[in-house]
Amino acid sequence: MSDLSESPAAELARLRAEAACLRAELDETNRGVLALYAELDTQAEELRQASDLKSRFLSYMSHEFRTPLGSILSIVRLLSDELDGPLNEEQHKQMEFVQNAARELSAMVDDLLDLAKIEAGRITIAPAWFDMVDLFAALRGMFRPIAVGTAVDLVFEEPHCIPKLYTDDKKLAQILRNFIANALKFTLQGEVRVTASVESPGEVRFSVKDTGIGIPEEMHAKLFEDFTQVHSPLQQRLRGTGLGLSLCKRFSQLLGGRVGLESAPGHGSVFYVIIPTVLPGEHADG
Repeated sequence: MSDLSESPAAELARLRAEAACLRAELDETNRGVLALYAELDTQAEELRQASDLKSRFLSYMSHEFRTPLGSILSIVRLLSDELDGPLNEEQHKQMEFVQNAARELSAMVDDLLDLAKIEAGRITIAPAWFDMVDLFAALRGMFRPIAVGTAVDLVFEEPHCIPKLYTDDKKLAQILRNFIANALKFTLQGEVRVTASVESPGEVRFSVKDTGIGIPEEMHAKLFEDFTQVHSPLQQRLRGTGLGLSLCKRFSQLLGGRVGLESAPGHGSVFYVIIPTVLPGEHADG
């Protein structure tokens, strides 16, 4: 507060000095803010370059792995067909082991390649009209050889009152394949049941319910993140990238939908995906 005895000239000089100090402080603050913005821009660019490099690396390595994997599978098929001579029972078992390992590695490579494509924005969505009965029939045929001879029944409930969908059936099938494959891995006995139902006007829910080991609640939120796996004695003998459920989430988002699960240890799990009957932004005729 100014002194009452202070002259007008002295008060004006003091106010000017205070204003100059304030301007200097503001200038210094502005320089700090600009420097911070520049640093953030630099870090954002570095993160973008790192993300691009990771995507290119994943894509390159995935493509490079495919050629030798294809060769291994082709050679195993030739040997198993005994075109170069008969094999004994033990040799057939060894060929089956090599074939299964190569197929598992091939599936991991496919997951990495899909992840690279999604992060690079190179995934193509191709919507078309299709009927749920056809999708379930294709999935049933695909998993029949895997489920036969196990203590687990794979059940596809016939979809009732489900409208035709206009979306990418291949991406939807990939989501359900991942759900079903995981359910079969973690279910030692009982059943895996696949259903479709109307969730709300314009939405359909696809569920895969199992009688497997179940998943602790604290893992639910993390399970759809990249490279996340359930920690259990059963998991230790099962191989995977931990990308399957993450890709399901990403594919569901590309289809305008969402994924989720309901589970508790010892009570099995229900994995589900809810998608619009018509892909958002599309004008479907048919």
